[in-house]
Amino acid sequence: MIRFIYFDVDDTLLDHRYAERKALEDVYHRFHHLLPEVPLSVFQDTYHRYNVRLWDRYAHGEIDKKTLRVERFWHMQEAFDLHEVPLEELIQTYMTAYAHHWKWIPGARDAFLELAQSTQVGLLTNGFAEVQHAKLRRFPELEAHARAIVISEEVGVMKPDPRIFTHATRQAGVPPEAILYVGDSYTSDVLGGHRAGWNVAWFRRQDVGSSEKLLPPGTYTFARWQDFLQWFKSVLIVS
Repeated sequence: MIRFIYFDVDDTLLDHRYAERKALEDVYHRFHHLLPEVPLSVFQDTYHRYNVRLWDRYAHGEIDKKTLRVERFWHMQEAFDLHEVPLEELIQTYMTAYAHHWKWIPGARDAFLELAQSTQVGLLTNGFAEVQHAKLRRFPELEAHARAIVISEEVGVMKPDPRIFTHATRQAGVPPEAILYVGDSYTSDVLGGHRAGWNVAWFRRQDVGSSEKLLPPGTYTFARWQDFLQWFKSVLIVS
C-alpha cells in the first residue's frame, strides 16, 4: 500500500518548459536589435539544445555547475553573434525572466494539496539548490506540506543515480515498495524510480509526442492531474 508520494518538481508540478521559453522570449525581445534575422523559435530551440547537452555532461560529472551556468549562454553568444552583450548580463537577464514566469502545471496544485491531506508527500528534484529553494519560497504550499525535500545538488548525485533514491527512501522513512514517485522524465523518474523498487506514475503531457517506450511493469501514465487523482484513489480502494 502506498504510504509516501514523492513528486518531481520541474515539468511535473511546476511548468519549467513554459518558464524557459517565455524567459528566452524576453531575452530575445530585449536584444532583438542584434537578432533581426533570427526567428524566436530558432533562438529558443538553440538554447534548449545546448542546455540539454550541458546538463547531461554535468550529470555525468564532466563539467561543474559554474561551467554549465556560463557555457549555455556563451554558446548563444557564439551562435547568434551576441558579443556586444556582456555574458553576465545575458545570464542575469534570462534568470530574472525565468523566475518571473514560474507557474504551476494546470491541475498540479490542487492534486498536490489534496493528496497531502491523506498521504505523506515529498519532493525529489534535480537542479541547482538555490533555484529550487527559490521556487519553494515562491510556492510555499510545496514546502509546507512536504515531509521530505531532496535536491540533487545537496545530495551530490542526480537522478537516475540509485544513490539519490536510496537517500530519498531513508528520508521518507518507509520501505521502497511503499513509495510512489510521480515525474515527467522517462530516464530520471520512470527508470530511476523503478530501479529503486518504487512504484512509478509517469506524467506524460499531451504535447510530448506519441512514441512508445518500454515501460516497467505496473507504471501508470497520465496526462491530466484529475486522471491521476482518480487512479490513485482506486489504487487505495483496491489495496
